[in-house]
Amino acid sequence: MVPITDLQILSIWSANLYYILLCYFLTFSLFPTCTVGIGVGILGFGIFFILFGVLLYFDSVLLAFGNILFLTGLAFIIGLRRTAHFFFQRQKLRASSFFLGGVALVVLRWPRLGMLVESYGFVLLFKSFFPVAFGFLATVLNMPFLSTLFNFSGSSSSNV
Repeated sequence: MVPITDLQILSIWSANLYYILLCYFLTFSLFPTCTVGIGVGILGFGIFFILFGVLLYFDSVLLAFGNILFLTGLAFIIGLRRTAHFFFQRQKLRASSFFLGGVALVVLRWPRLGMLVESYGFVLLFKSFFPVAFGFLATVLNMPFLSTLFNFSGSSSSNV
């Protein structure tokens, strides 16, 4: 057994401290508050569990866990009051009832019907966001055929 010197211990500690400080500053430069960073992580895990639940032939436990994590991550990112305001706006009550009803059906172990109802509610809830997301993808990917495909010229009424 080779003895470890104080210089080796110091170099290991300095490397670890450098890594911790780098992660700390990168995290706070990307996400201004700690709750937003936590919310992005929880939302990512929620989407992962939903996709994994669909891949495993609509496993109800994974889908329910993914739905709960998705809603929790959304609440962490935009705040509890804004989340409640988003879901319970007068114009979006029908879409919210479909979405949250689908989540309830998944939790009650009706995964196929629940995901169908939830998907319909998701499309109704976020339909005003889809042109923005597609435009962002078209500019990020910088592909001409995507730009013409996702170019939604005309007036779009936003309910946000």
